[in-house]
Amino acid sequence: MVELPVVKRLRKEMENLKRELTIELPKELERARAHGDLSENAEWAMAKQRQEFLRARLNNLEARIAELSTINLDSIPRETVGLGSRVELEDLDEGGTMEYEIVVPEEVDGAQNRISLSSPLGRSLIGKGADDDIEVHTPKGRRSYMIKKLVTIHELLTQENGGTKTE
Repeated sequence: MVELPVVKRLRKEMENLKRELTIELPKELERARAHGDLSENAEWAMAKQRQEFLRARLNNLEARIAELSTINLDSIPRETVGLGSRVELEDLDEGGTMEYEIVVPEEVDGAQNRISLSSPLGRSLIGKGADDDIEVHTPKGRRSYMIKKLVTIHELLTQENGGTKTE
């Protein structure tokens, strides 16, 4: 089964955090311990806080990877907007076009036009196809768009794999 690209990124982050927790942080703790009295040792306290943070983040990553790993790529539509799709929209109200990628919350990045499935625009796009009109209710009012171009995650993964199918 093919993994979502975000799962690969989260696994890499997890590897880096594990390395820090098991190799780098013990060295910091040992250096701090060498300074003497631990009750008033700021380096020790900071290293212990970092250790707690790393453990919590690793637990969070493990849970999220497990959750994301249950997503079956075959359940993501091939002809309509779904997770991982890139869409080009025409603004029917003001003209102009914009492109968005539909992603999970960990990947949201407004500067790169990566929007969440659960955002108002993301929810409006799910299940729609090329040339469909959508209406989005935003804090600034109702907006109308038309999907000019749709590239699904299946097409993107095929492109990344040099044209070979990802099934």
